[in-house]
Amino acid sequence: MRFSAGIAVLLSACTLIPAQAPSKRDPAVVRNAASDAKPADPKAQSKTPTERLTYDVEWRLIHAGTVVVQTQPSHAELKLDSAGMVSSLFKVHDHYSADYEDGFCATASLMDSVEGKRHHEARAAFDRARNQASYLERDVIKDAVIHSSQIEVPNCVHEVVGAILKLRAMSIDPGQSTQIPMSDGRRSSPVKIEAQEREEVKTALESYKTVRYEAYMLNGVIYTRKGRVQLWLTDDARHLPVQIRLRMNFPIGTVTLQLEKEEHP
Repeated sequence: MRFSAGIAVLLSACTLIPAQAPSKRDPAVVRNAASDAKPADPKAQSKTPTERLTYDVEWRLIHAGTVVVQTQPSHAELKLDSAGMVSSLFKVHDHYSADYEDGFCATASLMDSVEGKRHHEARAAFDRARNQASYLERDVIKDAVIHSSQIEVPNCVHEVVGAILKLRAMSIDPGQSTQIPMSDGRRSSPVKIEAQEREEVKTALESYKTVRYEAYMLNGVIYTRKGRVQLWLTDDARHLPVQIRLRMNFPIGTVTLQLEKEEHP
């Protein structure tokens, strides 16, 4: 039973970074309700600040690890470390980083994962001039190539970091949805993100009024694993990601991240 299998997907599929709002409403918002999605708050239209968000990872009702996400204007990093009983059974240390340009268009990503006795490195490069993405995954210990491929992508495509940045720059009311072009370097597809319900979420920090979103990026869309990805963003101009949940089949089950610290170094 591998905790890392679920958390690695969560790491890849649900990276949440503070957003920079666009200067006008994004045309990708799909009208699924009586009124169009509202443009982002003009007060948020500034450069992405440096922000560090720390999340507690819960798996099967136990503390399973910590995720720390830090962003800068064109670069983001995410570190995952297992903890407690999970770490004693299967130690995980994953480091994900991403680079993006204006509009959150992806230029590169790197996943360096140390899980148990395994050490893999996966790099994706996005060539906007040629509308191509290349992917290379290596076994670091064996110094062997596991997978190498090249695909066509839109001129501006988003890896998971850029996709969430773009979502946070929007204002989508429950009942509405948007499609965001995404790629991990191996697959490329427009991903539907749906605003579902307004809910109150209680964390160790405080209680938040949020909007629950679902991102349809699993089940062969971008990632092959079957499951559901849900995100709770504050119902205000910041759209702060306070909770992330991955629901998957046995043996992984449900993994939940809750915000426990917000810093602006």
